[in-house]
Amino acid sequence: MRNVLHHIHVVQGDITREAVDAIVNAANSSLLGGGGVDGAIHAAAGPELLEACRPLGGCPTGGACITPGFRLPARYVIHTVGPVWHGGFEGEPQLLASAYRSSLLLAADNACRVVAFPAISTGVYGYPADMAATVAVRTIAEFLAERPEDSLPQEIRLVCFSDASRQAHENALQRLREKLRAQDESGTC
Repeated sequence: MRNVLHHIHVVQGDITREAVDAIVNAANSSLLGGGGVDGAIHAAAGPELLEACRPLGGCPTGGACITPGFRLPARYVIHTVGPVWHGGFEGEPQLLASAYRSSLLLAADNACRVVAFPAISTGVYGYPADMAATVAVRTIAEFLAERPEDSLPQEIRLVCFSDASRQAHENALQRLREKLRAQDESGTC
């Protein structure tokens, strides 16, 4: 895998304040608002976001759809539905990877240069933070490595609300960095 980790940045903060091309909303399948990051994004974007989501008719787990950002500093909101954690035996890692990949594809299709992600599925959906961070970092890196160097998006921000989430994502990024370094040194891919 081509080393693309310099495109991935872990930050701690409030995703609703990110002045980027698109923020990703960890939505529920109805897309009609909820708690956690979903509720915060709907509140910050204003009632227009709910009105834009209604005609979409929902979204399946692992899928994504896009709306304007309305009152957010982001141009777009990419809504994705992550899996509920059931112990890892019901395809949760694949569904979580699909949520990230689907979001990245929509970002690329809409010429988004900078995209901010929350820690999808780690709130009320119960996905363990360390495991979710590993899936997030790996999926984003694989997506970026599969595309030409100058393709979009160019920067991915993993915006973590808590210190524990930030640490989990930094650790996952460091583990992948070490793995890529070891592969480079051994000459394997």
